[in-house]
Amino acid sequence: MTNSGDGERRDRDAAGRARSARPRDGLGRPLPYGAQGVPRQPEGVVRAPRETVAEAQALLDAGRPFHAHEVFEDAWKSGPEDERALWRGLAQLAVGLTHAARGNAVGGARLLRRGADAVEEWERGRGEDRPYGVDLAGVVRWARELAGRVAAGGEPVDAVVEAPRLGI
Repeated sequence: MTNSGDGERRDRDAAGRARSARPRDGLGRPLPYGAQGVPRQPEGVVRAPRETVAEAQALLDAGRPFHAHEVFEDAWKSGPEDERALWRGLAQLAVGLTHAARGNAVGGARLLRRGADAVEEWERGRGEDRPYGVDLAGVVRWARELAGRVAAGGEPVDAVVEAPRLGI
């Protein structure tokens, strides 16, 4: 922790960037220092694409879509340029489910739709409907259907029950 200059203490990583060391719950919400949280997803991990999909699916199945978003974000930031839009769209879908599970209906529906649009656009541009075993059309259908229910209902959804099957 370092002093931010206004009397506040801020957590920093080894490079000096602000990084919260607070534990997090399964939906990525910060908990008080000393509380028991779920293990943090390491950032900046370079994985093979199928490993990314498998790890993200396991996290989604466990009701941890925020953490699945971080896995997709690693692929988006480290993967080949021509696949970044795919991984970014999948990350948006996972964070959309996160917001929906937290009860943020507007943000959840918006991110689910934005992610679905990005994945669909990438699929059209590439003509590839099952990269690394991911059923893109099925994921897009799931996202749009969930976005509609979330926007209409406004209640938090169960992240485990609503987790998509990526198709791997």
